[in-house]
Amino acid sequence: MAKKSSMVPVPAGSSVLPKVISTVVVLALLVVVVKHPVEAAGWVKALVGGAVSAVEGLAKFFQGIAS
Repeated sequence: MAKKSSMVPVPAGSSVLPKVISTVVVLALLVVVVKHPVEAAGWVKALVGGAVSAVEGLAKFFQGIAS
């Protein structure tokens, strides 16, 4: 009988680069929140406000199409 390999196969085409980039982005965001919490809160509030505004605009657009 053939000996079983204890190695876990890695899917072809997987890259470490996306993991490294996402880790760096998360760490950078953490540093910004820790060093400048008030400014970071303002940025998040502005982003959420922009997202809400965009969703409301899309809702009005689709309501206009439906009527």
